[in-house]
Amino acid sequence: MVLVVFLCAWLVRRRLDLSDSLSGDRVWRVWFRSARSSEAGREVEIRWGLVRVIVPALLLVGVVWAASIYGWRMSLYPLEFLLLLLLMGAPGWKPLLRAYSEAWSRGDMQAAWHHIQDCLPADERGQAISPDEMHLALSKKLLVAVFERFFLVAFWYVVGGIGLAFLARGLVALREHWPQAAARPHYARIAGLANWIPARLLACTFGLAGDLAGWLKDVRGVLFASGLAADQVLIRAANGALTGYALDPARFAQVHPDEWTAFGGRSLKAIRDLLNRSMLVWVCGIALLVIAGVV
Repeated sequence: MVLVVFLCAWLVRRRLDLSDSLSGDRVWRVWFRSARSSEAGREVEIRWGLVRVIVPALLLVGVVWAASIYGWRMSLYPLEFLLLLLLMGAPGWKPLLRAYSEAWSRGDMQAAWHHIQDCLPADERGQAISPDEMHLALSKKLLVAVFERFFLVAFWYVVGGIGLAFLARGLVALREHWPQAAARPHYARIAGLANWIPARLLACTFGLAGDLAGWLKDVRGVLFASGLAADQVLIRAANGALTGYALDPARFAQVHPDEWTAFGGRSLKAIRDLLNRSMLVWVCGIALLVIAGVV
C-alpha cells in the first residue's frame, strides 16, 4: 500500500501544481505564525521551531504504530494520502518558468531576471549577474525545490513512514519559513542532515535517467564529499547526466551561437524531463522493494 498511496499522491499533486492549488508552504507559514515575535537576544533559538515539527511527527509515528498493533493500519492510508498532498508539491513554478523562457527567447535578460529574482536566495539577486550565472542559479533552485518537495518526502516516507516524511519536510520548512530569520541558518544545517542521503541517491538516479557516460565523468568526488550541500551535489550530477550542454551555457554559446535565444527554454525542459524520469526510476525501485517484501 505504501507504493499505491505515494503514487496516487504524486499524480494528484502534479495536477494540483499545474493549477497552482493547495500550496503546502502557506500551511507551514500559518503553522509557524505564532513565533513571529520573540524576546530580544533570543531570535536565534531553535527549540520552539523543532518542537513544532518533532511533536507532530512523533504523534504520527505513534498513531501508525498503534494502528498496526490493533489491526487498523488500512484506515490510516487516506490520512497519509492527504498529508502527502500537503508535504509534496511545488505550485507556481510552471508560469514562472514559462515567463522566464519567453523573455530569454526574446533576448530580454532584464525581464527574465525580474521574473525569477524573488525565488532566488538573497545573495544571488545582484543586478550585475550575468545571463550564465542567472540561468545556473535558477537551475539549481529548480533542482533543489523539486528534490525537497518530492524526492525528499518520498525517500523518508518509504524508509520510515509518514512521521519521518513530515519531520524531513518540516525541517526544510523551518529553514525557509520560520519567522525569526536569525534562526534559519541553524535550521538549514539540521535540514542538511536529512537531505544528505536522499540528495546523493537522487544524484545517482540521474546517471540511470540520463547520460550515464557523462555522469560518470562529472560525479567523481561529489557523491561522498561531506562538505558539499545538496544543491551543489544535484547541480553537478545533473550537469553530467544532461546532454547538449544543457547546464553549461558558456559552452553552448560557443558551440551553438545561433541557437542562444532557445537555450533558456531548452535547458529548463531538459532539467524537468530528467527529474520526471528520475521519479519514474524511484517508483520502479519502490515497486521492486515491495515485491521483495522489504517495504
